[in-house]
Amino acid sequence: MTESSIKKLASTLLDAITDKDPVVQEQVCSALCSLGEVRPVETLRTCEEYLRQHDKLAHPYRAAVLRAMERVLSSRASELDKDTASTIILLASSEMTKTKVQDLVWDWQQAASGVLVAVGRQFISKVMEELLRKLHPGTLPHCAVLHTLASLSVANAFGVVPFLPSVLSSLLPVLGMAKQDTVRVAFCSALQRFSEGALEYLANLDRAPDPTVRKDAFATDIFSAYDVLFHQWLQSREAKLRLAVVEALGPMSHLLPSESLEEQLPKLLPGILALYKKHSETFYLSKSLGQILEAAVSVGSRTLETQLDALLAALHSQICVPVESSSPLVMSNQKEVLRCFTVLASSLPDRLLAFLLPRLDTSNERTRVGTLQVVRHVINSAAAQMEDKKPFILSSMRLPLLDTNSKVKRAVVQVISAMAHHGYLEQPGGEVMIEYIVQQCALPPEQEPEKPGPSSKDPKADSVRAVSVRTLYLVSTTVDRMSHVLWPYLLQFLTPVRFTGALTPLCRSLVHLAQKRQEAGADTFLIQYDTHASLPSPYAVTARLLVVSSSPYLGDGRGVAALRLLSVLHPNIHPLLGQHWETTVPLLLGYLDEHTEETLPQEEWEEKLLMFLRDTLAIVSDNAWICQLSLELCRQLPCYDETPQEKNFLYKCIGTTLGAASSKEVVRKHLQELLETARYQEEAEREGLACCFGICAISHLEDTLAQLEDFVRSEVFRKSIGILNIFKDRSENEVEKVKSALILCYGHVAARAPQELVLAKVESDILRNICQHFNTKVLGVKVETKDPALKLCLVQSVCMVSRAICSSTQAGSFHFTRKAELVAQMMEFIRAEPPDSLRTPIRKKAMLTCTYLVSVEPALDEQARADVIRGCLHSVMALLPEPEEEDGGCQKSLYLETLHALEGLLTSLLQRNMTPQGLQIMIEHLSPWIKSPRGHERARALGLSALLLRHFLEQLRVSALVPFHNLGLLVGLFSPRCADLWPATRQEAVDCVYSLLYLQLGYEGFSRDYRDDVAERLLSLKDGLVHPDPTILFHTCHSIGQIIAKRLPPDQLISLLLTMFEALGDPEKNCSRAATVMINCLLQERGGVLQEKDYCGQIFLLCLKTGVRIWQKQVLRE
Repeated sequence: MTESSIKKLASTLLDAITDKDPVVQEQVCSALCSLGEVRPVETLRTCEEYLRQHDKLAHPYRAAVLRAMERVLSSRASELDKDTASTIILLASSEMTKTKVQDLVWDWQQAASGVLVAVGRQFISKVMEELLRKLHPGTLPHCAVLHTLASLSVANAFGVVPFLPSVLSSLLPVLGMAKQDTVRVAFCSALQRFSEGALEYLANLDRAPDPTVRKDAFATDIFSAYDVLFHQWLQSREAKLRLAVVEALGPMSHLLPSESLEEQLPKLLPGILALYKKHSETFYLSKSLGQILEAAVSVGSRTLETQLDALLAALHSQICVPVESSSPLVMSNQKEVLRCFTVLASSLPDRLLAFLLPRLDTSNERTRVGTLQVVRHVINSAAAQMEDKKPFILSSMRLPLLDTNSKVKRAVVQVISAMAHHGYLEQPGGEVMIEYIVQQCALPPEQEPEKPGPSSKDPKADSVRAVSVRTLYLVSTTVDRMSHVLWPYLLQFLTPVRFTGALTPLCRSLVHLAQKRQEAGADTFLIQYDTHASLPSPYAVTARLLVVSSSPYLGDGRGVAALRLLSVLHPNIHPLLGQHWETTVPLLLGYLDEHTEETLPQEEWEEKLLMFLRDTLAIVSDNAWICQLSLELCRQLPCYDETPQEKNFLYKCIGTTLGAASSKEVVRKHLQELLETARYQEEAEREGLACCFGICAISHLEDTLAQLEDFVRSEVFRKSIGILNIFKDRSENEVEKVKSALILCYGHVAARAPQELVLAKVESDILRNICQHFNTKVLGVKVETKDPALKLCLVQSVCMVSRAICSSTQAGSFHFTRKAELVAQMMEFIRAEPPDSLRTPIRKKAMLTCTYLVSVEPALDEQARADVIRGCLHSVMALLPEPEEEDGGCQKSLYLETLHALEGLLTSLLQRNMTPQGLQIMIEHLSPWIKSPRGHERARALGLSALLLRHFLEQLRVSALVPFHNLGLLVGLFSPRCADLWPATRQEAVDCVYSLLYLQLGYEGFSRDYRDDVAERLLSLKDGLVHPDPTILFHTCHSIGQIIAKRLPPDQLISLLLTMFEALGDPEKNCSRAATVMINCLLQERGGVLQEKDYCGQIFLLCLKTGVRIWQKQVLRE
């Protein structure tokens, strides 16, 4: 664009700046700035001309144009030529001083001042010449001129400081003439900035244009100004002026002559300290005080020591003020106060510590927290002065370490962190500090607030535990000098129970330390246990880390941390483990990465860890090492009394380790100790003990069984089973818990022991002892146990024994002589359960046990089979309807598991007699429940029937064409239920008929994969049974009747009709109506066949008999 085009565009924009809409004004300014970025000179000249030509333009619009010019100049001033710069300087100077001092229009004047400052960065001489012209002898300068001079001193100190003597010579004579507070504040601000600029200049003389400038050049003038500010203006009642004076005195004190400063300090310091009581915002006071103290120290002031007590008291009270994070000035004040302490620590460290450390013994929270903050800051900022004070400071921490207040704890942790960086923890007593950090890491995680505010900080991030965890990790990973302090010292915190909560941060820190040691060389990594007697043994570390990994997501994911540490420690655990662990541990970690705490299959995870342990023991293959590990595992059992799941896993680890041991004496000794020390009252412990014995029996079956018998004969057991104790409720309960555990042990031994060995021991050793512990006799009389836990343990154990027999390859030739006795015992338990409610899993587990028992030889006699079926059906069918999930998820789960157990038992019984007769018997047992007046009982019975029929159909093997003689009876039983009031029952009834028709086809010789078009239509009719409309329902029933009529053999018609006629008297009216519809349909479809075979007379007789029975039932109901 040409110059004229730029000018025209800029002029157009400037004409629009008077728009009343602030948004438009802002857009115009932005457009001017964008234009100025491209063509700065033309844009600035146009703006200058516009303001000069529009002298009457209101000041808000003038200010807007000036601000736009400033923004362009801030990045493009270097492109100006001298003439343009001079023109802009004159314009800005004129705009800035158009109003009188008392008529300040600050927005306008500040915008003009900003232009001068922006130009002054590049053309300082011209700007200063213009400003000096505004300073007239004997006349107060315009406030805006003072403000501009102050801003320039900061923006371009190297350019302004050479002019300072001239500026000060003009300003100081009129200083006393300033009477208005606003003018005095402006003077104070200017003097503050002049002093800051001079200090910057003197601090960087190597880059200054005149390196010969010295402090003396300003000292006299600054002292003259100081005299007015301190002795006159500081006494003002106006708080804003007092603060402005104090702000100025800070940097000015550095420019005062040394002797003058020394002379003024006895008055200056008390004067500043006195203001702490007058001002709530103390940041500016503390900042200035810090500068004055630095100036005093720099000149070697002796006066400072005489003022020290007052200084320390005032500063300490400031640091003890609670910090509100919402107030930046309060936080900044604390930083400035700490800076003051740093200055004092560098010159008077002994006096400072003598003041601070006794205050650590106070019980006041604010005093102790504030003092700890100062101690931490001094440790960091005055390290050289504190070097020989380390033992003194360490010993003074004794009482703060005992404080239970969370704020004090946080402050203590921060002090310890500072100590770690500066070598304190390498001193005697440093271990106490490390232990303190670990103790805080072990604290339980703090709970989040119920409803945190939208701007509230996360309480967990600042909790004592969180701060301690971060501190431990940072000290371990970033402070090199702490490596030899923490390694291997931190290992001793892995095993004590009280440090369990700190395991994750401990493991992470130890992994980092170990890796650093490995990089340094094997010699520095291998632990010399003879010189570190307090460290846990390799066996203790292995046991601890393996067991806590069983709950991998607890404690911020300690499973991953523990496994990583275990892997990196392998040279210190056993030299042969490196290659295997380096391969296996990453696989375990990857498995954890694939899951969360909610999705992890606990049993599968524990089995992976046990496999890891088994492989480790196999690689080591050293009996002494394995025995030592088993000893350590047993020693750690009491550590997990409060964590049942981990203790259960520990028992499994003990069993696995003992299984790998070749020393039978060690195995039996440990098993005996486990039996003697187990906490039998805890269910999880009984289960864990039993798992241990079962796993051990894999390798030591004979020794395991022998030890169980030895324990029963031992003095320990006999004392607890005394005859008199049976009659004491508490002792009886305790005795039965011991018996429960022993019974479970035998069950797990049977389940885990090698199949080729277990059959020989089942009846002679295992079941004999199980029954002996369960059946209590007093004076020869059998006493029934009241303890449900003992019953449940018996059921579980018998179930495991039965399953072991079934899974054995020799099961077919095994004759189980106690089978009938055990089945009878299980049925006794089932009948003892309340028939209408589920309270325990006993009936479920008892039915599961019967499922295995009925599968082994010898077969049950007919009566026993019938008793089992009847008893189990009655135990489940009569239960009240299962609860909805929201009412009781656990209860519903137990119900479903119980129902599945019943299904499995009935299927197992049917499997023993896979004939039409066997099927008929099962359905006959279900028949009363199918016809029950209670809907939930019918639904369950139809569900079971459908299941059994499907099983029968799936297992059907027809070697010769034989009739399915009871087809009609069964179809007649199920088909009326297609109209039951319960939709689930209707669906199951169709499935039953469907299976029966395919059974008939199977007996007729059709293959199992054959699909009959007529029978398949039944599945499409199921949708019609969902609809409650009677018309649709009975139309569907008619269609079902047609399908039955088409597929039923002629010789089954009479038995079907007989059953259908019986259904006419069903108390469920829908079913009796459905029977009517189906009878009518059958007679229509198959009437001709019935006539040919001369069955009409029989049918008429059936109708009469059925009518009489229905009438009799009706009379009885009425």
